[in-house]
Amino acid sequence: MAQIAIARFGRIDTWVNNAGLSIYGRLDEVSEEDHRRLFDINFWGIVHGSLVALPHLIKSEGVLVNLGSEVSEAVVPLQGMYSASKHAVKGYTDALRVEIQEVDQTPISITLIQPTAVNTPFPQHAKNYMQKEPKLPSPQIDPADVAHAILEAATSTTHHIKVGAMSKINTTMQNLLPSLAEKLSAKQADKQQYDEPPRNPDGALYIASGGGNIHGSGGKELCH
Repeated sequence: MAQIAIARFGRIDTWVNNAGLSIYGRLDEVSEEDHRRLFDINFWGIVHGSLVALPHLIKSEGVLVNLGSEVSEAVVPLQGMYSASKHAVKGYTDALRVEIQEVDQTPISITLIQPTAVNTPFPQHAKNYMQKEPKLPSPQIDPADVAHAILEAATSTTHHIKVGAMSKINTTMQNLLPSLAEKLSAKQADKQQYDEPPRNPDGALYIASGGGNIHGSGGKELCH
């Protein structure tokens, strides 16, 4: 992808790492194989993308944007390894920023985007160990809000951008009142399921869906 961009445009000014999906299921029920596959995508996808882009961004004094989550700091039950992978993404992105920007004094920008729940097909792409169809908790923000945050990161130097009020509330709560945050997080377990059987339990963990839908599923029908 980097080679194609260089061949077509001659340079890379902004690189966005947005590969990621989830697994719905208890940590003690999900197989190690599936957990490792999730980390290959969510964490190592970010790492490989960053390392490929970095030499080009150093030349152009460009921008690296990595997609984390509000659960880069908080956690959510039934998506434990997703939360762990997003914690890892934050740790990697922050450490990379220190090495490149502070130690090397290289004039590039490295930003972590931390959205709250976004109205995308995220649950339908996840692998599902539950007995019911997964869903995202409310409130949800529009995908355009995350796109605007990415554009903001591409045009201004900033370390982190939390997208959506709940992202700011949940991360602040986790950092300041962790015991209360965990009790509130536990209440999200039942709110992540529709009262219907799973539609596609395998999700896109091993085979890309290619659905192309921007917005997610509200019950039976897709909202376009």
